[in-house]
This record gives sequence, structure tokens and C-alpha cells, in this order.
Amino acid sequence: MQTLAQLRSGALKGAVSLKLSEGLSEFPKEIFELADTLEVLDLSHNKLKELPADLGRLTKLRIFFCSYNLFTVLPEVLADCPLLDIVGFKANQIETVPLLSLNPNIRWLILTDNNIAELPGEIGRCARMQKLMLAGNRLSELPEELSNCRNLALLRISANRLTELPKWLLSMPKLSWLAFSGNLFSVSPDAVPLPFVGWNKLEILNVLGEGASGIIYKGVKGTEDVKREVAVKIFKGAVTSDGFPECEMNAFIAAGAHPGLVGLVGRVAGHPDGKHGLVMELIPEHFHNLGLPPSFESCTRDVFADDVKLSVEQALKIAATIASVAAQLHRKGIMHGDLYTHNTLVDDEGNTLFGDFGAAAFYDRTDATTAFALERIEVSAFGHLLDDLLFLAGKTEESPSLMKLEKLRDAAITPDVMSRPGFQYLNDELMKLQEHQ
Repeated sequence: MQTLAQLRSGALKGAVSLKLSEGLSEFPKEIFELADTLEVLDLSHNKLKELPADLGRLTKLRIFFCSYNLFTVLPEVLADCPLLDIVGFKANQIETVPLLSLNPNIRWLILTDNNIAELPGEIGRCARMQKLMLAGNRLSELPEELSNCRNLALLRISANRLTELPKWLLSMPKLSWLAFSGNLFSVSPDAVPLPFVGWNKLEILNVLGEGASGIIYKGVKGTEDVKREVAVKIFKGAVTSDGFPECEMNAFIAAGAHPGLVGLVGRVAGHPDGKHGLVMELIPEHFHNLGLPPSFESCTRDVFADDVKLSVEQALKIAATIASVAAQLHRKGIMHGDLYTHNTLVDDEGNTLFGDFGAAAFYDRTDATTAFALERIEVSAFGHLLDDLLFLAGKTEESPSLMKLEKLRDAAITPDVMSRPGFQYLNDELMKLQEHQ
């Protein structure tokens, strides 16, 4: 992070990226002195309410984050930046999205956690849009013109006031990652019994990781005589980019036991701050995340370290496990919404654990047409995961099994949503491939 003093002194001349967070209430005019080079601008965590009318002078600007500020209107001047590709105005106070604010060049738009009740139909002009984050607003409907965004692959509409899931969403050709929990049409299954674990029975140790919805700690459960190492996730309680934490918790519990899922031990009871939490099996240290979350460039696709590769046997084992988990989820009417390699933990033998239910949602299995389509939207996400596995395995060898895996991938991501196979078929085919490998 740089400072305003550095900017004003000229020390940042020629900068390609600039991040300022100093309680700013006005846009620093000195930023325009970087117009010839500036591509990434982050003014999050300030007190800004408006942008200068001549923002378009930043002709090289591609990525602009202005989250955690005080905007009530999405600025129209965003449309004046010709190369603007990624825009983030999370956690402002935005109520109005003017039609002129929607730069048609935008590929990734983040408006999570605002007060937006309506989107203009002009959003359909954003033909490059791949990723749209709208969770935590007051939307009661989505404009049908959004269906013109044929490249849309990831959509977050959780924690709004939608009365129904738009039917046109179900035929979007590239939609693969969809989160819609916490709306008026959302269904909630009967509560699944899970033992309570008293906070006083837990010894909290070090932090293992932190995500949008909560913090995961290493802990010890039990008494002096019988102790057991566990993982404890304490939910933050606020809306995330994917939705409400309680929706995540309920979906994780309802998912049930599966060898490919992290095991649940119980629900936290008696937290001193009244927070919700889950006690889980501690994942062995030799497991690691297979992929990394998408980059600015890849947008909706995971990225990988250069040294990551898989054998064909590992790739098939991972694919079969994820297909089996997904098949179980959809039999229970659960859409995971975040089927990615960065949510996939693996070891050197290809043993796989899948998790992160932050984007999960329940749907009504008795609505056969909608249920069929929702599963096949998720199948598209699985197809992209297969594509990642093919890339990683292709680094090591060529194989007839990989050619068959390519055919499954192609079937999973075909633009005709309703012609894609279901997860049980994919799981069966992957099991056959493993047997013949």
C-alpha cells in the first residue's frame, strides 16, 4: 500500500498500480498525474462519496476497487474509462445504479452488500460480463436483459428479496457457478440432527485459515481423559460475497457424510459472543489445496502454481470423488455453487476432500424441470474442473483415459444446458475409467 504523501511528492511517478487507504473524503487529483501508466487503482476503505467528472482521463485504467466507502449511487463516470475491465464497489451504501454507469467493457462487477433494489436493463449491453456479484442487496427481480450477457459464468444473487429464480437463467449457456440462497423463494429442508459441542469443551489453539464467512481454528475437544484434535469454524455472521453464513452452515450439515467431504463433529453451543460455529474433523496436514482462486486475468477460472501436476490415476481419482460428492448433494437438493479446484483438498495419492459451502443453496427437487437444469448448471462447473485436471495431468503423459476424460468435459460444458449429463452418469463413467486404467 502506498501513501498520499508519496503520491504528492512525485515518488510514485510511472506507477502501474496504486492503493490508498487513508480515510480519504475526496478523490486525490494527483492520481491523474499517473494517467499514462496507471492500470490498477484501489481506493477501498476510505470515505469517498463521489468521483471526479473527468475520471475518463485515466485511459489505461483496467481495474478499479472502491469498496467500503460511502457511495449511494454507482458513478456514471465509470463508463468513461475505455479499458475498464473489473469494478468493485462492495459494502458501500449504493441504492441507485444509473444505466450510464454500466461500462459495456466490464468483465467482472462487484456490487455485494449494498442497498440496490433495481438494476437497469442496460446491464444486458455488458456482453463481456463473466462474473457478477450481487449478494446482500434488496433486489426483488433481475432484468431479463441480463440474459443477453451470454458470457456470464458466475452469478451471486444470494441474500436478496427475489420472489423466484428467473427461468431464463436456467438456459444461460456458460453459467456454471450460481449462488441464490437467502431469497424469498429459497427453500429450507427439515433440520438435520447434529450433536452440540459446548464451547467450554473446546480448547481453541491457532488459526488454520480465514475465509469470507468465518475463521477456522485448530482446537482440542474433550476432557482431560479423552482429548481429540478438531477444526473449529466460527462464523462471522455478516453477509459475504456468496450469501449468509447460516445458509452455508445449514447446507454443510444437510450434505451428510461422504468420504469426499470433511467430516462434521457437531455444532458449537454457548459461544461467549453468541456466534454460530461448527466442529469438524481435522484435515491431515499432508492434504493441500489443488488450485488457487481465479486471478484478475483468469476471472472465473482457477490458476495453478507452475510446479503443480497430476498423474492420470490422480486426476481420475479426484474427478470421481468430486462427481460422487456432487451427485449426493443434488440427490438432497443442494447446489454447491462453488465447484472449484481451490475448494478441493488432495494428497499425493489423489485422495480428495471437498468443502466450502459458502455459496450453497437448497432447491425443490419436486420441481423437476428446475431441478434438472440446476444440476446441469453445476455440471458445467464440473466440466471446467475436469478441464483443469486434464491440464495438470497433460503435463505428465498422454493417455487414452485422458481422451475419454476430454469427451466427458466436452459433454459437461456444452452450451445446451439441458443436454448435459447428470452427476450420477458422470460418476459412473469415471468409475469405469478408473477400473480400466
